Amino acid sequence: MTTATRSPQNTLVHSYLFLRRAIGLIGLALPFVLIFGKQWAQGGDLVGSLSGYYYTDVRDVFVGSMCAAGVFLLAYYGHDFVDNVASTVAGLGAIGLALFPTTPDHDVTAWDRTSGVLHLTFAAVFFLSLAYFCLRLFPHDGEQPPGVGVVYRVCGVVILAALVLIALTSWLRLVPEWHPALWLESAAVWAFGVAWLVKGGTLTPKSVP
Repeated sequence: MTTATRSPQNTLVHSYLFLRRAIGLIGLALPFVLIFGKQWAQGGDLVGSLSGYYYTDVRDVFVGSMCAAGVFLLAYYGHDFVDNVASTVAGLGAIGLALFPTTPDHDVTAWDRTSGVLHLTFAAVFFLSLAYFCLRLFPHDGEQPPGVGVVYRVCGVVILAALVLIALTSWLRLVPEWHPALWLESAAVWAFGVAWLVKGGTLTPKSVP
């Protein structure tokens, strides 16, 4: 009887695929878990943004998910120095936005305002880094089957468009009763989730290591 062995190269490839899929699954699942989890555990109205769920009963889910995504991104090593810098910056952004909550709606203190500014800064770093992955790194690394680069670019455009629309609707105070930031943030998170799942081979018929 023989025992199958796995080469170090194959082990590394499977580790990369696991990290990509883990990041993608967190992105796809997080909005659903926060929205429906809060409704199940606490009830009440929708919260104005995904970050606002920090102040609900699903706070630990939000913080834990973002910290996990951050750790996975920090552990991810791409093909070159630029890949590694981008994943490190995105990972630090994810952890930072989890540890510094957004400004609450009521009883705001000076620290709450400071934390809110840091939260927005880390969130911008996180999403812009992910958009960079989708628009510049993933489509040009030669791993994906033909045509998949379009998927990455669409995901990157969705992330950037969501950020612009979040800023616009917040500044103009457009239809706040529709919770535009919540749905736009969810769209951005879903877009990065799809991109990383495609990169990990979960949403493609064949992954190229």
